[in-house]
Amino acid sequence: MKWLELKLDTSPAGLDPVSQLLVEQGITGLVIDDEGDFRDFLEHNHQYWDYVDEELMQEKQGLCRITFYLSDDPEGYHRLAQVRMALSQLKAAHPEYAPLLLTMNNLEDADWENNWKQYYKPMEIGERLIVVPEWEQANTQGRIPLILNPGLTFGTGSHATTRLCLTALEETIHGGEWVLDLGCGSGILSIAALRLGAEHAFACDIDEKCVEVAYENAALNGIDRSRYTVRWGDVLSDQQLKAEIGGGYDMVVANIVADVIIGLSGQVRPFLKEGGLFLCSGIIDDRAEEVAQRLREAGWDILRTRQSEGWFSYLCRYCGVPAKRPRPLCFP
Repeated sequence: MKWLELKLDTSPAGLDPVSQLLVEQGITGLVIDDEGDFRDFLEHNHQYWDYVDEELMQEKQGLCRITFYLSDDPEGYHRLAQVRMALSQLKAAHPEYAPLLLTMNNLEDADWENNWKQYYKPMEIGERLIVVPEWEQANTQGRIPLILNPGLTFGTGSHATTRLCLTALEETIHGGEWVLDLGCGSGILSIAALRLGAEHAFACDIDEKCVEVAYENAALNGIDRSRYTVRWGDVLSDQQLKAEIGGGYDMVVANIVADVIIGLSGQVRPFLKEGGLFLCSGIIDDRAEEVAQRLREAGWDILRTRQSEGWFSYLCRYCGVPAKRPRPLCFP
């Protein structure tokens, strides 16, 4: 089925009356983007990013956007004509509701799930890996293929921070390691570690969708659940999750953001065996020195610094006495 996606921009003063006008036209399921909600969202969730695009901030400034959908058929166009007439009358009576700008896209159901795939192609990373989308064919040329379908929720592996981590994993995974992946998303880093020869990986993320997506990607790479465990939860606060994770890992990987890495710096040590490594990435350049300092203060020795496209990663080893390796556990 085809749909018309319509976006209507108005002022904060016009948000309620314009929404009411649409409801009176029989249009429901409105999606409202309000500048105040956006700024409140940023304020209360700042730990999950370090940078907000300036163009996005400008776009949100002083405007509210209402998104709604109509069927792409005669009935939908008839309703659209009624909306246009009503908006014209409203704009004449209330210029303070301007701009009342209406834009339209034609969509098909398949567009939501498939259009992004055309931009996701095989990528050679480091000396040994090649990331291959599930729907693509690629000449691996002797590289280790990492087959991936991130879905619409998680990254594709193309971001500089992910590539920094994959390059580091190539150099540090030699076979038989236990790896903990914090903020796993699609599972790309922990699955890559297993493909490079790690014995077992435990992965977790605050997004519960990670469990299904990471397990599916593991299966695409021939990895079963006897070697791979995925859970969802916040490792900074979920004591039950921490208990299930255990300790004694050879490496902890965290490709997240600066604030979370700073929070983890004092909590990662018990997960590691003696001499284990902490690989952290997702650190934007203007916070790189701050994160490095906080890592050192928490007792970490930074063995290797990598940077690419304004992003940093640190490979660290704890200077104190870490936890011992537990007995291997397999989860269904």
